[in-house]
Amino acid sequence: MDKKNFAFDKVNFILLAVGMAIVVVGFLLMTGPGSSDTVYEPDIFSVRRIKVAPIVCLFGFVSMIYAVVRKPKN
Repeated sequence: MDKKNFAFDKVNFILLAVGMAIVVVGFLLMTGPGSSDTVYEPDIFSVRRIKVAPIVCLFGFVSMIYAVVRKPKN
């Protein structure tokens, strides 16, 4: 099969994988200790979970969109 028939090239797939890894890191930053009815954990309001992790996820999603929209070079 000819390479001209593919919509993505190798760089697109690499960018897509990097974007997916960034999103996974963002979701991992959102995790933390759980809370129950008897124990109050103030960690749920930390800057890492409220501001940093969503920005990292947004950056990952934007990079994935760029990887899909990017036109391969001939």
